[in-house]
Amino acid sequence: MYIRQTKNDTKDAFIIAEVLRFGRYSTTELGSDEIVALRQLSRFRFSLVDSISDLKRQVISVLDMLFPEYERLFSDLFGKTSSELLMEYTTPEEILAVDTEELAAFIAKHSRNRLGLDKAEELKSAAAASFGIDTALDAYRLQLRLLLQQIRFTEEQLDSLNSEIKKRLEAVDTNLVTIPGIGPVLAAAILGEIGDIARFPTGVKLVAFAGIDPTVRHSGEFTGTRNRMSKRGSPYLRRAIWLAASVAKVHSPILRDFYEQKRAQGKHHLAATGAVARKLTYIIHAVLRDKKPYEPIA
Repeated sequence: MYIRQTKNDTKDAFIIAEVLRFGRYSTTELGSDEIVALRQLSRFRFSLVDSISDLKRQVISVLDMLFPEYERLFSDLFGKTSSELLMEYTTPEEILAVDTEELAAFIAKHSRNRLGLDKAEELKSAAAASFGIDTALDAYRLQLRLLLQQIRFTEEQLDSLNSEIKKRLEAVDTNLVTIPGIGPVLAAAILGEIGDIARFPTGVKLVAFAGIDPTVRHSGEFTGTRNRMSKRGSPYLRRAIWLAASVAKVHSPILRDFYEQKRAQGKHHLAATGAVARKLTYIIHAVLRDKKPYEPIA
């Protein structure tokens, strides 16, 4: 509307007037209380999930300095047994200082007797051969324990939030959970971002709103062949649909075959998953539009 990068009250008023003059505006449609609540809680949930991921990366970074051998000792570094062990015995020195039988009993207690003496001896051996740092251990130990406490607290918040989201979703008439790959949490996120499906007359418009449509590059006789996902529109809706597509391409026979077809055509894993996400968006549109459960076409 205005090529110069001037921004002040006068220019803002002028541009607003121009937008109204030429009719280049659209009306804002506010969702119902239920939809707004689902959108707000779902977006907050995404922030908690990202926060937990960031905290876990920090834990791994500290462990790489304190006890780099530890990570290979447990299949799930942040599982119940591993987390309790790190809270109690944070450094190789602390593991070496405790009696093997006592360590085995501690591990057995928190693993429900799935692990015990063998794991304790493995930990002792790894601690004895560790090449972790031996300076400022108190600082690293404190940091690691506080990070683990933050993860535990945030995960408790996430569980509480998931329960609230599921409860609120049950009060809304939706059939999204009948679609493969979409559970209550993702259904709430998708419904919260879409709102009234009447805003999107066609599936194409919903795909564009989610930002999972391919970009178009065409000028004169040139037509781009390596078009990327536009990633415009709602990032929250795009993320929810992408997560659903990642599950659906494994558990839904129709979408799994579609994914394999794209892979057979030479598409990269991400490109094939993006194609599944677009197809899934059309399914979402049809289910919300028709207000009927999803029924796969044989």
